Amino acid sequence: MRTHIVYAHPHARSLNAALRDETVQTLEGLGHTVTVADLYAMNWKAVADYDDFGPTENEHFMAAAGEAWDKGSLTEDVKAEQERLLAADAVILQFPLWWFTVPAIMKGWMDRVFTNGFGYGTSRSWPRYGDGVLAGKRAMVVVTTGAAEAHLSDRGVNGAIDDLLFPIQHGVLFYTGMQVLPPTVITSAVTFGESDYADAVKLLRGRLETLAETEPIAYRRQDDDYGADKRLLPGREAEGTTGFALHIA
Repeated sequence: MRTHIVYAHPHARSLNAALRDETVQTLEGLGHTVTVADLYAMNWKAVADYDDFGPTENEHFMAAAGEAWDKGSLTEDVKAEQERLLAADAVILQFPLWWFTVPAIMKGWMDRVFTNGFGYGTSRSWPRYGDGVLAGKRAMVVVTTGAAEAHLSDRGVNGAIDDLLFPIQHGVLFYTGMQVLPPTVITSAVTFGESDYADAVKLLRGRLETLAETEPIAYRRQDDDYGADKRLLPGREAEGTTGFALHIA
């Protein structure tokens, strides 16, 4: 398999950096071809703007983005990441959970790389939610958090981790066509000791070793379960299901 890792943490000797290295070593040991986008080390530009598009007279931002995609005039850093995604069989996003989401630099990676024509299209016929340019690839989130596991449970004060990750897993990865595996979540990161790290590495390695076989989250494909108004068709859900769970078969 070819696996592309998109990594965001500013400290070169952090827990995240150690886990990233474990990921690379494990995957290469399994025979994967691994590429890494270390966003802080790359000094990744985090703001999507007209500078990404090359010369354009189009004042509508999304239209200008689509024009740049069609003309091949996107900036080289964006094109390089798009090419890495197209070449990959699996994509891993690794980051610490900051203010309930990804660090800004990773959000900027999403904004700039998943551009009009690549990550989304403006026509109603554009494939999305289970289809799209990246259909068939597998994706997994590896996330660390200072909160304890109980804080991120169904009754936890921070909300359930699956709900917190829904916009990333469903709204970005599945939207662009990828099959999304259950996340690898490392909790209580601020109190880690040696035994905690050993447990985290064991968990991570186990997930990586089964990357090709793990059943993806059963998100509903837009073309299968939603009407013309993009609402879930009646009777598709189990009785009493509400919220994000409606969108999992």
